[in-house]
Amino acid sequence: MSQPLEPGRFFLPGPTEVHPDVLGAQNGPMIGHRGKAIVDLFTSIQAGLEPVFATKRPVIVSTSSATGLMEAGLRNGVLDHRVLSLVNGAFSRRFADIARSSGKDVEVWEIEWGHVHDPDELHERLNGDLYDAVTLSQSETSTGALQDLQSIAGVVGQHPDTLLLVDSVTGIGGVETHTDDWGIDFILTGSQKALALPPGLAFGVANEAILARSAKSLDKGWYFDLEMLHEQVADHQTPATPAISLLYALDFQLKRIAAETMAARWQRHLDMQERTFQWVGEMKERGQEIEVFAAEGHRSPTVTCIASDKSREIVSEMFNRGWVIGGGYGPLKDSTFRIGHMGDHIMVELEELLEVLTDVVS
Repeated sequence: MSQPLEPGRFFLPGPTEVHPDVLGAQNGPMIGHRGKAIVDLFTSIQAGLEPVFATKRPVIVSTSSATGLMEAGLRNGVLDHRVLSLVNGAFSRRFADIARSSGKDVEVWEIEWGHVHDPDELHERLNGDLYDAVTLSQSETSTGALQDLQSIAGVVGQHPDTLLLVDSVTGIGGVETHTDDWGIDFILTGSQKALALPPGLAFGVANEAILARSAKSLDKGWYFDLEMLHEQVADHQTPATPAISLLYALDFQLKRIAAETMAARWQRHLDMQERTFQWVGEMKERGQEIEVFAAEGHRSPTVTCIASDKSREIVSEMFNRGWVIGGGYGPLKDSTFRIGHMGDHIMVELEELLEVLTDVVS
């Protein structure tokens, strides 16, 4: 078994590093999942989650991975017509795969990885056919590409019979996102990314349009019944026993996030993104053949994917020196590496990482 890393050295693009105090918060006592104690805990959690999602709606808390809520969105929100899946990387492709495995008729609109979909072309596609839903990954973790979610939501919003289902797994908590103002029908994330929590929880916001679909769905199952989950969370409950220890950590972390403020958290991620881009430029000036993989102007503030034909060696040597960064994912495993500058990481930690990375790359 490998030795634990020193704090501030874990830059994997998920799961992210978790602050020791957040880990320690899990040591709270067991409580019943019915009764005043859990109601009080959920009341506090809801107050903390609303500004994270920029919503006034109840935020669903699921004891599952975020992938579970991806399936929930499809099983509850797609009834009669096809799904249009916007694919530009491995995780947006997963959304399409989940739709197929859930028995949905799926049309995939795939573009070059590292690029993003054109809202105007999306408008043309939605004018040309009827879809129950559009799926996308806001921040594509495999490539570091960031979709223009506000513009896409505006386009889908012009087609009231089509829902927008958003995987924001490396978005929420690190990428400025306004769920209510942008009119997103269903958006989800996981605990282990920009929220900097242990894995095991997922969060989602469902609007009235998808809840109306959920009420009509005959094959949505029970565990991921959005209508039931929404009703229960509005009463500060969950349908089944939640992961109580993780809820303690969540409540503690949400208070830390509130103290920072979401505006400051969004800006901190942008600052780390810009510093990473600057570092890539510095390395290129030294003659290193590396590039930011995602298209300029469409890059995620939470994860940077960097193209290099030495990616495997770089990741391995960083680990030997006591640092963890991400390797390439899927078809990009041999040609890219990734830096997850998200969660609770701060600039001084990133600078220390880049100093070591400079020596490794040079």
